[in-house]
Amino acid sequence: MREVVAGIDIGGTNIKIGLVNAEGEVLWRSTVSTNQYPTPQILAEELHQLLLPVLNSHNYTLKGIGIGAPNGNFYKGTIEFAPNLLWEGVIYLTEIFQSVFKVPCLLTNDANAAALGEMLFGGAKGMKDFIFITLGTGLGSGIIANGKLVYGHDGFAGEMGHIIVKPEGRVCGCGRKGCLETYCSAPGLVKTYLELLSSSELQQNITAKEVFDKAVSGDKEANEAITFTGEILGKALAMAVHFTSPEAIFLFGGLAHAGDRLFLPVIENMEKELLPIYRNKVKIIHSALPQDDAAILGAASLIWQE
Repeated sequence: MREVVAGIDIGGTNIKIGLVNAEGEVLWRSTVSTNQYPTPQILAEELHQLLLPVLNSHNYTLKGIGIGAPNGNFYKGTIEFAPNLLWEGVIYLTEIFQSVFKVPCLLTNDANAAALGEMLFGGAKGMKDFIFITLGTGLGSGIIANGKLVYGHDGFAGEMGHIIVKPEGRVCGCGRKGCLETYCSAPGLVKTYLELLSSSELQQNITAKEVFDKAVSGDKEANEAITFTGEILGKALAMAVHFTSPEAIFLFGGLAHAGDRLFLPVIENMEKELLPIYRNKVKIIHSALPQDDAAILGAASLIWQE
């Protein structure tokens, strides 16, 4: 019998499920639509029915279940008031899964889980102090200090996406103004690009990927938008360095694929804002986690790192 962990990533649109061994190999994976499960109890029961024949046919033993979810609270095993999920209020998700699967279950938010995945299976192997940043639809972060994920006293530490970088700036989905993720995310990049265009050039349906492609083709405004995004992110990362003094900061997600166009202004502006005692010590690194399996590996890491 080979031990595996089920890694589950719950998103607003899809739920990814995978079986992961101790070496970080995803041995089996599947994706289901989030909205087809009106209650978390139904989700747990149907995933049990999905996984049981896979476990039996491959002679796998399920060691535990790790779950990454929006507004996930590690201490309580709850999803709390997640805006993009059908399930409202406080959901005691680990209790539900443990009652159905009869194995240990741990939960945290998706960025925290990915940070653990980077430490166990990615580019942060051997590191004890680093920050993991996800740059996608929003901006998420996970902080590893002294080899441990920082949860804070209530389980919600590490929300770098909601530090204010532009007072009275763009309105954020959280209801406040000027949050980092309104500038350093895929929608934030697109908004910056549109703001740089003249009114006659406006293209309302453009994506972040298309902004990247335009930048590669030499589009002036697209390159300016990416540089501006890097400047904002670099200055914010300098603040984070002053708090935690990490060995490295890993960037993950769609925006990170911009490569040097993003990384160079991030590094330049971070170094410029740092106190001299921190300069030239912190590496900015592209995440080594595979894009498609990062969420599954991160969730599974919750169990494997225990």
